[in-house]
Amino acid sequence: MNKKFMTDIVFDYRKAEPFFNKDELVSASRMASDARSELINKTGKGSDCTGWIDLPKDYDREEFERIKKAAAKIKSNSEVLIVIGIGGSYLGARAAIEFLTDSFYNLRNAAPGADGLQIFFAGNSLSPKYLNDLVKLTEDKDFSVNVISKSGTTTEPAIAFRIFRELLIKKYGEAGAAERIYATTDKQRGALKKLADEKGYETFVIPDDIGGRYSVLTAVGLLPIAAAGCDIDSLMEGAFAMRELCLGKDFEHNPAMQYAAVRNILYNKGKKIEICSNFEPSMHYIGEWWKQLFGESEGKEHKGIFPAAVDLSTDLHSMGQYIQDGERMLMETFVEIEMSSAEVLLSSEAEDTDGLNYLAGKDMTFVNSRALNGTLLAHEEGGVPCMRLTVKDQSEYSLGELFYFFEFACGVSGYMLGVNPFDQPGVESYKKNMFALLGKPGYEELSENLTKRL
Repeated sequence: MNKKFMTDIVFDYRKAEPFFNKDELVSASRMASDARSELINKTGKGSDCTGWIDLPKDYDREEFERIKKAAAKIKSNSEVLIVIGIGGSYLGARAAIEFLTDSFYNLRNAAPGADGLQIFFAGNSLSPKYLNDLVKLTEDKDFSVNVISKSGTTTEPAIAFRIFRELLIKKYGEAGAAERIYATTDKQRGALKKLADEKGYETFVIPDDIGGRYSVLTAVGLLPIAAAGCDIDSLMEGAFAMRELCLGKDFEHNPAMQYAAVRNILYNKGKKIEICSNFEPSMHYIGEWWKQLFGESEGKEHKGIFPAAVDLSTDLHSMGQYIQDGERMLMETFVEIEMSSAEVLLSSEAEDTDGLNYLAGKDMTFVNSRALNGTLLAHEEGGVPCMRLTVKDQSEYSLGELFYFFEFACGVSGYMLGVNPFDQPGVESYKKNMFALLGKPGYEELSENLTKRL
């Protein structure tokens, strides 16, 4: 492997080893190897949705350059970008932007003279208050819209797009609005693709062979991430490096396979819930993206590890009690940033009223890391098998590694579990009921039945 593409992610499962034996790990390693073969050779369930495997190597370079040009255009003519999408159509981008940028980037970019872009997300809920508040925030600003939808008819984003499209037309006229709308959608068909072609919106492609929760490294995630000023070339390089490792290394040297194997061993021993824990607030949406990736991929056929996420040390003062002493059906994965992007030194005071002088001269990174270590040891002692994933820093390269690591591990883990990790049949159930209760044509009989049950 070229030195440029060396990976920095380290997976450590020593604090989970007391909960299983070596024979179980040997058996799981064989299952993980078989699952990886199914994944790579496209012989497993849902193999027509595994285009993400080779994406970091085979992505469309022409579209990639168009993404960067569109991002530059948005930054040049807009104060605000509204990203409209739900689930995988927004979580990856939001996770990346919050991980890679200033914690208060939207506030800073709203300041007079700021040359950055405020980025807000819509179409991921049906809250009238949220939509109204966002409209009021946006109506007096120059803004653009990136609408992300394979079909263009998914209710939540379709409603948001209708509202913001009307606002754009009112503000800039039809032609001006068309210059500010970017549609990420199907290459050839669907309501949004048809509208984009009719109105002249610039379009980017959601590949047919990549599902929403695996799409962060396509235009779905890359356009908003680039608009935020992040280096998407480095992001793809990190993903490429992790791909080389996942496809080229055997179990002993393959952290994604190890992670998939250990979590499946623990699941089969009654650990039905996995908690993804971080000690960095800007990783909150990494946890949300991770929850969707694993929850939607594995939760089917009455199987699957339930994914939960906590932000520490914040949640140690709430959920910490349950994790430490509650029902023992938990496993925990700590995601640690090795090198912080900031340095905050603690000083000494003449009167040690708060009792913190023993920390004088120490950096907050040291304090935070010791809090993580102390928590990991406490939870292990409390009967929670703990895994640790160490990411070098909060750079685009490291994030590309992390995204691909989890995607590959999820595919392997799903096949080990015996499910199709690339479909989502259960997601459609609420939609049918919602359509019926809203009075959508064709759902009259179901509407009558549901009304009686309410």
